[in-house]
Amino acid sequence: MAQAGRVSPGAWGRRGAGADAAPVCAPWCWASALLWLAAAAAATGPSRRQWPVPYKRFSFRPEPDPYCQAKYTFCPTGSPIPVMKDDDVIEVFRLQAPVWEFKYGDLLGHLKIMHDAIGFRSTLTEKNYTMEWYELFQLGNCTFPHLRPEMNAPFWCNQGAACFFEGIDDIHWKENGTLVLVATISGDIFNKMAKWVKQDNETGIYYETWTVQASSEKGAETWFESYDCSKFVLRTYKKLAELGADFKKIETNYTRIFLYSGEPTYLGNETSVFGPAGNKTLALAIKRFYYPFKPHLSTKEFLLSLLQIFDAVIIHRQFYLFYNFEYWFLPMKFPFIKITYEEIPLPNRNRTLSGL
Repeated sequence: MAQAGRVSPGAWGRRGAGADAAPVCAPWCWASALLWLAAAAAATGPSRRQWPVPYKRFSFRPEPDPYCQAKYTFCPTGSPIPVMKDDDVIEVFRLQAPVWEFKYGDLLGHLKIMHDAIGFRSTLTEKNYTMEWYELFQLGNCTFPHLRPEMNAPFWCNQGAACFFEGIDDIHWKENGTLVLVATISGDIFNKMAKWVKQDNETGIYYETWTVQASSEKGAETWFESYDCSKFVLRTYKKLAELGADFKKIETNYTRIFLYSGEPTYLGNETSVFGPAGNKTLALAIKRFYYPFKPHLSTKEFLLSLLQIFDAVIIHRQFYLFYNFEYWFLPMKFPFIKITYEEIPLPNRNRTLSGL
């Protein structure tokens, strides 16, 4: 579990950017870019045929590269998860608020671009807690790499981690979002969940923005799953249900960002593509694709980059995805990109484990 004032437990060595090098022109810029694309849209290697491609887990979290620094400190007030008394009664809350609400208020809430978390309240101690999972070095660093002149390969600062801290900011969650009771569990279930969270956090170390599917139709083939704040909440709810939690019957919606493509083509990893024996033509094509996403753009540069992105993704129907520290080519299809806010039901209780 990432602790306050520490980045290392949640930082992969190839993720993040210097404080003056985060690849985000501004949060609203790339959010606008995604929406603009959505509106405008209204090799070699081992055989990969398992869809969706399984998210790769790791045995530990290595120290981050010093180049990777957060503009906003990750988990600044974090604390260890407390051990609850087995007979304690813990209330579980669904928390949701607009992304970057702390800076832009409800701006992205109008577009249903939301951040998810979980709240807990101990009835014995009357203490509240918040648990969430998010990027260590902001969203742009999870989605696009840095093209550093001294390096041949794109430099990725891509990682996310869990953050647990005492207190629930009622105003933050209620004013523009959601704070609602979804379940009541015992202290014993909470403690078992805490052990699972530690393991999940130590092995699932990088963030993935995109869900990639064959089409926007129901039941379409999914090529890649996202791995973000909402997926952490969903995994935690599922684990609580497995441990015996009984969830209320309420509607729960989540933000998802989709890319639509034909069957992806595996290209290789950093060494096979960008190494001494790599494919120089492919390496150049990948770097050219990522170049328009570079940080610190003026308004003129941003508009020019947006045109270049439109040309690559919409006109030429190309997208290079970095997933599991490997590169894939996506032959893009209409509607190309879409942001949705869709219902994913709360899980059903595991009555076998609960003995009921």
